[in-house]
Amino acid sequence: MTKTFLSSMLLAALLAGCASGVKLDDVPVEDKSATSSGVSTQGIGNNPSGAQTGVAGVVVDKSGSGIGPVGVAHVVYFDYDSFVVRAEARPVIENHARFLQANKQRKANLEGHTDERGGREYNLALGQKRAEAVRQALSLLGVPESQLEAVSYGKEKPAAQGSSEADLAKNRRVEIRY
Repeated sequence: MTKTFLSSMLLAALLAGCASGVKLDDVPVEDKSATSSGVSTQGIGNNPSGAQTGVAGVVVDKSGSGIGPVGVAHVVYFDYDSFVVRAEARPVIENHARFLQANKQRKANLEGHTDERGGREYNLALGQKRAEAVRQALSLLGVPESQLEAVSYGKEKPAAQGSSEADLAKNRRVEIRY
């Protein structure tokens, strides 16, 4: 009886040691800035009042096929072992939301990536959660789900080679591709 109990306790302790603190079931989009302005859909897309929105205009190439918002980053970066969208990513996401609303025929692939730390399956799941977090942020700004596809590449396509913290930080990202 004691031997079975000790074996069970040892197995439970071993499994608890392998667990990660990251909850991969929730996709939070948090504002961690000092203000509580939140994300607003006002000013995204058509603005009949003519007021400044702080969102860059949408520019298309000469063929009219649309290349995405010009002068706007196409990458959203994440903290280590996290899929929470940072407050500094808001302007990037707002600009892409505006572009997608103005170009209903365009579709965006949201490609989730991770750094090299962790196992393949875990990183594929984390990359998917990052892509889903950006998808959710775009959806909250009025972009139809039919224009968005979230995929994960995990650690398979690093943006930077190397193991320095700067290299690892460049790999924790979602790339927005049209």
